[in-house]
Amino acid sequence: MLLQLGEVPTVVVSSPEAAAEVMKTNDPVFASRPRGATLDVVSFGGKGLILAPYGEHWRQMRKVCVVELLSARQVRRMERIRQAEVSRLVESVAAAAASASPAAVNLSQGLTALSNNVIARAVFGGECRQQEAYLRELEVVATLAGGFSLPDLFPSSRLARWLSGAVRDLRRSHARVKSITAGIVQERMEKRSTSPVAGADVEDEDLLDVLLRLQEEGSLTLPLTTEIIGAVICDIFGAATDTTATTLEWAMAELIRNQQAMVMATCEVRRKLAQGRVTITNADLGDLPYLRMVIKETLRLRPAAPLILRASQENCRIMGYDVPKDSSVFVNTFAVARDPKYWDKADEFRPERFGSSTPDYKWTDFEFIPFGAGRRQCPGALFATTTMELTLANLLYHFDWTLPDGADPKALDMSEVFGITMRRRSNLCMLPALRLPHSV
Repeated sequence: MLLQLGEVPTVVVSSPEAAAEVMKTNDPVFASRPRGATLDVVSFGGKGLILAPYGEHWRQMRKVCVVELLSARQVRRMERIRQAEVSRLVESVAAAAASASPAAVNLSQGLTALSNNVIARAVFGGECRQQEAYLRELEVVATLAGGFSLPDLFPSSRLARWLSGAVRDLRRSHARVKSITAGIVQERMEKRSTSPVAGADVEDEDLLDVLLRLQEEGSLTLPLTTEIIGAVICDIFGAATDTTATTLEWAMAELIRNQQAMVMATCEVRRKLAQGRVTITNADLGDLPYLRMVIKETLRLRPAAPLILRASQENCRIMGYDVPKDSSVFVNTFAVARDPKYWDKADEFRPERFGSSTPDYKWTDFEFIPFGAGRRQCPGALFATTTMELTLANLLYHFDWTLPDGADPKALDMSEVFGITMRRRSNLCMLPALRLPHSV
């Protein structure tokens, strides 16, 4: 489908076949991202990774991400972080369940805090002094970036830029994000200069230390400036926090509405893991196929990123249609994953449909692309899905779940709020009943 959004020709791709044409057959042509007033602000002018134009800078930052930030060493370090934060969540839920008058737990808030804390500790090594202010401003930026912006539709119009209060608000919030980031980076640089031994301990490096070490070594083809470091940090938070929390919310909401799936997932976790376990770790997740099916089905039915943004770098033909250079391309993952040609009863939550699939989160024919595909495929998919599996396994192992006041699960509000991510319209509040031991 071709839409003329103001001055910008926009192609919407809504079938697996067309998605394969864009992200596989013609991947080099569509390997860049759209440009516009909003995206230029959010991406630090293309200096990060997620929204950077396709080119040498993007290739370098992609390599840094895969080789350094998601290295085996960092994965091991982040496993400890994930385990600690999931244990903290379980403790807070258990305290609510054990109180004299048990109250519903706001899982939306709890899962958001978990995701934010995991990434903050991975990036900064611990809770950062300015963490709350940083996350608060990032939330504002994400909300504004997911809304309507007149200059994005009429990029050549000075009047549109002058009239756009949204872009002005976005610039102000993003300036605060940049200021906080610069302060955090400067503080860490000063600490490294006065404590070189700590900075040299590669095994204990957090992600900020890794980036600063690469900057000091000067071994990259393109210099790693402080602004680029700030942009990459923002990308990591933007890609890994809201998306993970949102998917876990949807998973719990779908399970409470589909009691057969809830029973099967809960029984699997409790049957395959020894009774009386205090904690569940990543090492325990290998033999939980139904739990993995639940997460896959959640990613299919409720993709955290409902649109994948691409841009054509030259004139191209897709399925017999001419796509002109500089067109924006939206791959509608929401529609692709509900195509009735590939999915039986596509609008229903049925984890069993993945029973014959591979154990990972990849699909061969582009009908399942929750993490994208091709050159711009999300490099953090394994980290995200492991966090989801560990969290969901613990929540099902330790607790039985119901809705407050005996509410009918089928009446649970499942409406969405569309933006950069596809969130639930309302918070998910559920009543936990402690069934198995938890850590103390």
